[in-house]
Amino acid sequence: MRAPREILLRPLLTEKSVRQKEEQNTVAFRVRPDANKVEIRLAVESVFNVKVAAVRTASFEGKLKRMGRYQGRRPDWKKAIVTLAAGHKIDFVEGA
Repeated sequence: MRAPREILLRPLLTEKSVRQKEEQNTVAFRVRPDANKVEIRLAVESVFNVKVAAVRTASFEGKLKRMGRYQGRRPDWKKAIVTLAAGHKIDFVEGA
């Protein structure tokens, strides 16, 4: 079993995820591509001390990028959308 901070790479703070956080009590994270839903649930519950109701995941292919005549790829990544139980919440930006 991996450490929880190895599974959760960083929170995704986009306009859509911030709106979902306010309206649906969900939080989006960028997670390791090989992490499963059970590992993500345990990681969020242990790091943030909250109760998780559901976890949804989506895998993304890295985009092709060019730098002059050279072509490369960004790495593949995975997003987890975690729905928190009623009465629980996570604050990333305090006082904002």
